[in-house]
Amino acid sequence: MNARTKIIAGNWKMNKTVAEARSLVCELQGRLATFSGCDVVLCPPFTALASVAKLLESTPRIQLGAQNLHPAPKGAFTGEISASMLSDVGCRFVIVGHSERRRYFGETDAFLRDKLLAAVSAGLHPIFCVGEELADREAGRWPDHLRSQLQAVLHDLPPSILMEVVLAYEPVWAIGTGRTATPEQAQEAHAFLRQELERLHGNSVATGLRLQYGGSVTPENAREILAQPDVDGLLVGGASLEAGSFASIVLSVE
Repeated sequence: MNARTKIIAGNWKMNKTVAEARSLVCELQGRLATFSGCDVVLCPPFTALASVAKLLESTPRIQLGAQNLHPAPKGAFTGEISASMLSDVGCRFVIVGHSERRRYFGETDAFLRDKLLAAVSAGLHPIFCVGEELADREAGRWPDHLRSQLQAVLHDLPPSILMEVVLAYEPVWAIGTGRTATPEQAQEAHAFLRQELERLHGNSVATGLRLQYGGSVTPENAREILAQPDVDGLLVGGASLEAGSFASIVLSVE
């Protein structure tokens, strides 16, 4: 029996003013008032973290996450934010290695490893993202690409750190494109990642770590993706910006 609790996270990206964020959270709290079937994480922009954290005090099943962090604890890093600052404002989760950070900001595997370690040291759960470009998918190179990303960041980490991580598979070709991996493709990739985790870290880590799918998730495809045996949750982008659609995705958890 799969004892891994499902986890649905909403990545709001660079959207929502503080007032808009508060309105969205309040509507979600109403729609999910009696639901306790999975962990729910909201990742608003930095400007809204404190306000959202205050609202979520009355809804412990919905937890706060951030979209990014810097690995240094403090210092002359203009425009950045540390893991301890995120923890201080009420975050429990933080996204690490999203394809948009890799692509637009040149974040390397070594830098992402430092971020992941900083997050865990501050008591945060990293949502660590891996995924392949369309060319790698079409050429059948996606297993090599995923293996490389996984090994570069998670190699030789102890289980005490690894079990704090949520691993998110986000095929780059499906992010914000409206093109979604089929449930079979999602399952194939998740099963491969779990196989690689077992090779690198053993059975207890492979069977215990939660794996999310991210990439044009909608209320229409969420249930079928979540039904796959190795998919433990969803990392939702655009559909998390509207309370009705995100609540429908959360409620699709059985």
